[in-house]
Amino acid sequence: MKKNLVKKNNAIQNSVKLKIVEKEDELHRLEKEIMNCKKRVKQIEESNTWKIAKPIRFLRKFSKQNDEFQMLFERLNEAELELSKAREEIAKLKLLDEQLNTSTIQQLMREWKDSATLLTYLESIIEYKNKIQENYKDALSFIGRLYMRKDDLYKHAIYKKIMSGLCIEEIPEFIIRAGLTEEAMSLERVSSYRTLLHQRMRRLQLHQSLPEWILDDKEKAYHFVDGLQIPVPKVDGKTYTVNTLPEREGIVIKPINGAGARGVYLVHRFNHIFDVKNSTILTSLEELYSNIYNDLQSGAVHQDVWMVEEIIYENKEQLQAARDFKFYMFYGKVGLILEIIREPEIRHCWWNNEGERVYTGKYEETLFQGIGVTENDIKMVEKLSEEIPAPFIRIDLLSSEDRLIFGEFTPKPGDYDDFNQETDQLLGDYYLKAQARLEEDFMNGKQFKAFQTLQRKDTFQLS
Repeated sequence: MKKNLVKKNNAIQNSVKLKIVEKEDELHRLEKEIMNCKKRVKQIEESNTWKIAKPIRFLRKFSKQNDEFQMLFERLNEAELELSKAREEIAKLKLLDEQLNTSTIQQLMREWKDSATLLTYLESIIEYKNKIQENYKDALSFIGRLYMRKDDLYKHAIYKKIMSGLCIEEIPEFIIRAGLTEEAMSLERVSSYRTLLHQRMRRLQLHQSLPEWILDDKEKAYHFVDGLQIPVPKVDGKTYTVNTLPEREGIVIKPINGAGARGVYLVHRFNHIFDVKNSTILTSLEELYSNIYNDLQSGAVHQDVWMVEEIIYENKEQLQAARDFKFYMFYGKVGLILEIIREPEIRHCWWNNEGERVYTGKYEETLFQGIGVTENDIKMVEKLSEEIPAPFIRIDLLSSEDRLIFGEFTPKPGDYDDFNQETDQLLGDYYLKAQARLEEDFMNGKQFKAFQTLQRKDTFQLS
C-alpha cells in the first residue's frame, strides 16, 4: 500500500512538472508572437503610406494597411493578456512542487519581486491556496463523517489522524464533540501557543490594555519586582535622549521601550562597547552614538528615550557579561527556559522545567551545551509569575556571579510562531491550564496586591 501511495504521489508531482513545462512553452510562444506583432506594427508605423495617411486617418479607415494595424493591435493586447495569465498559472503551479523548501521559496519570491510580478501574483496565489485548502478541508471532514457510526476506539483513531491534517479552525464540531464523551478522545491538537498568543494580541487591539502589558515598561517592571524583594540591576532612575546619555563605563544603555535586544549596548570600556543585537564590538563612543542614531533613523528603536543601568557580570574580571535566562511562564508554572550567551557570538540552549535539554525547532543552528538553572531559581520565578494576573508572560533574568538578577518582562516574545508543532502544542496546554487556574483564583477572590498597587500608580500618573 505504501508503494502505491509513493507511486501516486510521484505521478502527481510529474503531472505538476509537465504542466509547468507546458505553460512555459506557451509562455515562449506568446512572447514570440508579441515580439512579431510589435515588429510588424513598427514596420507599418514607419511606412510612407502610414505617414501620408496620418491627417485623414481619424476620418475613415484607410487601406488594408490600417485594417492590418488594427488587427495586430487587438491581437497584441490579447496575447499580452494571455501571457499574463500564463505567468500566473506557472507561479501557482511552482508552489505545488514538493521539492521546494523555505530557502527556495524565499528565493522565488525575491525573483518575482525583482521582476515586478510579485504583487500581480499575490491575489491569485492567495485565492488558489484558499481553494486548495478548502477542498482538502472538505475531503478530510467528510472522511470523518463516513466513520461517525464506528466504535469509539476505531473512530477516535481516524479522527486523530484527520485532525493532524487540519488547522485548528478547520476541525469540525463533530470531531471536537468526540473529546467530550465518556470515552473521550484527546484534543491535544487544538492546543496551540501560537494561536492563543495571536488571539491575545487581538484582545489587546480590542481592549487597548492587558495586565501583563503594564509590565512591558522597564521602569514599572523594576518597581514591581523590587517590591517583591527580587534583585534588580542598579539604575539611576533617569531617562535620557541620545544627546544627554552619560559617558560612563560598566553600564548598559537600552531603550525604555524596546524588544529583541534592539538598541542595547554594553559599555564595558570606552574602547570596548558590545552591540548586543548585532554581536559586534565598537571601539569608541563616536561609533556608539553613530549606531544609536542609526537605530532611531531606521526605526529599530522607535523613541529617543533611553535608560542606563549597571552591567551584570558573570565574571567581572574577564568582562564576561551575564547570560540570559528567559522563562516562559504560565501563571505560576515554568513551561520552557531559554538560556542565551551573547559574547563573542550568540548561542542558545532550551530547557524544560525538569532540567532536561529539549529541542523546540527554534535556534537549531546556534545551540550549545548550557549550564541551566537551579530548583530554587525555578521556585523564585514561579512565585513571581503567580503575582501577575495573566495566563502567560516571559520573565527574563540575568545570571550574576552569585544569583539571578531580574532583567525584564516580555508579554509577546519575538517569533513565537517558530516553535515546532510538538512544542507549540505543549505550550498551548500550559497556557490553557494557566488560564483555568487564573480564573479559579479570581473566583476564589485572590488579591494581586503588588500588581494592583502598580496598576493604581499607573492610572494615577495617566490622569
